[in-house]
Order: sequence, then C-alpha cells, then structure tokens
Amino acid sequence: MLQESRSNSLSAFETLESNVRSYSRFFPVVFKKAAGAILEDETGREFIDFLSGAGVLNYGHNDPYFLSDAIEYLQTNGIIHALDMATSAKREFMECFDATILRPRGLTYKFQFCGPTGANAVEAALKLARKATGRYSIISFTNGYHGVSLGALAVTGNRYYRSAAGLPPTGAVFMPYDKYWGAGNDTSEYIAKMLADVSSGVDLPAAIILETIQGEGGINPASKDWLQSLERLCRKHDILLIVDDIQAGCGRTGNFFSFEFADIYPDIVLLSKSLSGCGLPLSLVLLKPQLDVWQPGEHSGTFRGNNLALVTATTALRKYWTNEKLSACVTETGRIMNERLRQVAQNSRGSFSARGRGMMWGLDCGTSGVAENIVHKAFEDGLVIERCGAEGQVIKLLPPLTIDWQTLQCGLDILDKAVHADG
Repeated sequence: MLQESRSNSLSAFETLESNVRSYSRFFPVVFKKAAGAILEDETGREFIDFLSGAGVLNYGHNDPYFLSDAIEYLQTNGIIHALDMATSAKREFMECFDATILRPRGLTYKFQFCGPTGANAVEAALKLARKATGRYSIISFTNGYHGVSLGALAVTGNRYYRSAAGLPPTGAVFMPYDKYWGAGNDTSEYIAKMLADVSSGVDLPAAIILETIQGEGGINPASKDWLQSLERLCRKHDILLIVDDIQAGCGRTGNFFSFEFADIYPDIVLLSKSLSGCGLPLSLVLLKPQLDVWQPGEHSGTFRGNNLALVTATTALRKYWTNEKLSACVTETGRIMNERLRQVAQNSRGSFSARGRGMMWGLDCGTSGVAENIVHKAFEDGLVIERCGAEGQVIKLLPPLTIDWQTLQCGLDILDKAVHADG
C-alpha cells in the first residue's frame, strides 16, 4: 500500500532536488524501467521515447548485448576506475574504434579521454586549439550549443544559458550559421570577407567550432557546400576546424560521423552522448596527430576514460558498425520520418515546417507556445518528446536508431494527433 501511494509521487524531488532540474518538470511522472524505445513509469504505464536521453541512447534503452558484456566485465573484477592508466578495456576500445571507424574512412586521429561529459570534450578541444595555434579567439555560430561550463558556454549562442554564467563569457566571435539569413544567402562568403579584411575587427581565430546539425539550436542542418567552404577557409588561414559531433554523431544521421556526407576532414572531432552505447558517461576528443602538443598531465580529469563505458562502447561498435545494416536502416527510417513530418506540417493550420537529416528531425511550430502545448498533449497520450530552438519553438525528434517500425509509427501518430489537437 505504501508503494502504491508513492507511485509517481514527485514530492521528494520537489522537496530535495534543486530548482535547476528541468526534464522532470516537463514529464511529471517517476520513470522506473525502460527497454528499447519504451519507458515505463511507477504505475506501469508505458511511453514511447522520442527523446533518447537527448541523444544519449541511439541504440535504445538497455540493449541486452551491452548489458550482458557489462555484467560479465563486472563479475570478473574488471577495472572500473583507472584515471588514465593503461587498461585492457581501453586498449580494446581504441583498437576496435581505429579498425572499425577510422581506418575504413581514411581518418587518422589520436584519442584523448577527458572528463565524462560532452562539455568536458569541448573544454579540452578549445584549450588544445589555443595551445596548438597560439591564438586566443574561437569562431562559433548563431544558435550553436556546446555546453554550459564556462569555456563551452562562451561558444554557445543562447542568451538564456549565457546569462546564468554570472560573468560575461569571453573568447568567442559569433558568425551566422548556414541559412541564418535565409536559404539564398551563403554566410560562408561573409565569414571569408571578415577573415580576409585586416580591418574587419575579427582577428584570426585559433579554431572554428560547429555542429553539422544544430541540435539544441533548432535542428538546423548545414549543407555540404557550406561545410566545404568553411573547411577551405580553415585551410587557407591555418585555422583548426572542430566538429562537435556529440549529439549528431554515433550514427544519428546514418553515417557514424555526421560530417561524412560533406567529405570534410576536421582537425578535431568531439564525441560523447551515445559513444558508450548504453547511457554510461564517456567522452572523447579525436585530434590529428600533429596537434598532439599536450605535455603529460597538462589536461586532466579524475573520471576520464570510464572503463565500464569503454566495454559497452566496444560492444556497440562490434554489433552495429562492422557492416552497413544500421546505416541503411537509419537512412530509410529517416526518409519515412521526413515524409511523415512534412505531411503533418502541410496538413496543419499555422506556420509549421520540418527539417533535419537521418533520424534527427525538427518540427518547427512557429512559436514556443504552440510547441509547448503539443509536447504536453503528446506526453498525455504516451510520447516523450522535447523542444529546442532559440525560443523553444521546434519539436525535436530523436527516436532510437533501432526503433521498430510499429513503435515509430505509433509515436508519429501521437505527434500528429497532438499537432491537430492544438489546432
């Protein structure tokens, strides 16, 4: 009886947890279990998950292969914490990643294991870029999001996050992202002009950091031509190109890296979120060998290289990336999502539009109020989905890449119904 009375009670969270919590406000139940694309609350009610831990769970919840290998590792007294000492788990991951992901794509990178979050990777990359080039500033982009620690916040555009810093974030110059001035305007030409003009007031930066699809910024995909133009600018001016693939990487767009479609070769690549496969914290900076100018221990972190996460990350590589099956599935599922979302937008009253790539899609509702109502209605009907964009006006769809056809369609039906319920 006590358990029944406590089911889905949020009183402990409201009493004990900081006001900074956010997702528990949007989804006011207590989740207890999960498998694949399904979340279950304490009453046993099931919800379809189109949030995927904000991109952490590309392979769904509790993949049995991942869990099995993790349990086996724990039962054999495998190393869990080792600072940056050499371990069997780390060696196995690096060799597998190199053989499975890097070499087939003609990429050569060194591995830097930093703290376990994406923001830790961003901080390490910015620090390295400045050390390697001797320059200070970083070019970032309108609507870009790279984290909320101070260095990462400086290259994050959203004023809501920046205003919470307590001091002005410094060290970044913001430029217009692809299509920021409309589809007919190539913003890379503006950036090129600013870099070429010695009186523009824009000093040559250490690096340009970007997302190939802006996630929190509103699901804004960059074009192949724009990305290639930026890479040429970087090569011309000896600027490092950093691709933040923390949310769009690990297969979310179909390829393992989101930049593959553009045929570019970033100097530094940042991975986290879905890297471990099952939600364990793990972050990685991939850097070209000539940029490895660190002195031993110069950049550190107590929890770098989470060994249990490395075990499941290796399992994910072996299960999903030794062939093209998952990539083909993501491409096909993304096509279906594209068609369905465009139908939803076309058949709805108001200013709706869809954009994205692979299985990373956004439904722009025009205003934050409309988007918020739709998200609440969808949750009432059993779909977990979040908003993004400068004003929270875009509904972001990140279903697991492994979601089955029936569950995907059911989730899209719930969203469609919620859009029309809003009017």
